[in-house]
Amino acid sequence: MDKLNGLMSFVRTADLGSFVAAGRALGLSPSAVGKAVARLEQEVGVRLLQRSTRRMQLTPEGRLFHERCRRILDELDDAQATLARSREAPRGLLRISAPVVGHHFLLPVLPDFLARHPEIELDLHFTDRTVDLVEAGIDVAIRSGDLPDSGLVCRPLQAFRLGLWASPGYLRRMGAPATLRDLERHTAARFRHPNSGKLLDWPLLDDANTAELRVRTTLACNHIEAVLGAALRGLGIVCLPDFLVREPVADGRLLPVLPDLVGANGRFNALWSSSRQLSPKVRVFVDHLREQLGGRPPG
Repeated sequence: MDKLNGLMSFVRTADLGSFVAAGRALGLSPSAVGKAVARLEQEVGVRLLQRSTRRMQLTPEGRLFHERCRRILDELDDAQATLARSREAPRGLLRISAPVVGHHFLLPVLPDFLARHPEIELDLHFTDRTVDLVEAGIDVAIRSGDLPDSGLVCRPLQAFRLGLWASPGYLRRMGAPATLRDLERHTAARFRHPNSGKLLDWPLLDDANTAELRVRTTLACNHIEAVLGAALRGLGIVCLPDFLVREPVADGRLLPVLPDLVGANGRFNALWSSSRQLSPKVRVFVDHLREQLGGRPPG
């Protein structure tokens, strides 16, 4: 308990800038807060706070330690909130942000969820732009790719695999590529990331001879299902996740291109803000997604 008091005293002092303010928030005297922080510094063996008569600031070691301590205290708050709400029935509006293609795997698992939890109402926002969860009032976001925001809690969901695809008509007209270098005589329809404006990189397997490979892009758009439509109309080779092309591949409208030389695994994740206590409606929704989508391998 003394160590926990030390962590709380340190985090509140770092957040609020003084022992006085931290003591007021914790219901302790400034002296008690200062002693708790001093004991913590003695235990870890480094100075965490640089003190002066005018201000108090974190040392470099203190900044690293502060980030980890905040996560620990957030998890503790979450655990306490979970126990306090364990008997509360999940209910209310649940706002979810997902990529545009998310409806392909998300909508099929929702009927069973709503049948289990009839007092929950879902509000779905499909967008390929990254949204600020707190500012937009989003309870759960589903995203793929890099997740740089350390203020979010992440749980892995469905895996997928990126590959290259083209229509049979396009391949008859242009010829099926046999090597990565053959791609240079082909055209591409590319997805443009709405946030960065960059084109989605093709997942070419490492090869020093293809470092400068150039494929002519004849169409680019920020809607990934429009890229699929372009491929179906023979406008070029496209890079898409396997779950999006499953039906047109099964019925022969699309064919894989260089499957042994091109490909990359990815995964969708469920995210929510660590600054918010995990409500029952969020917990049961994330648990349901993990149950339905968490075990699917790529391909």
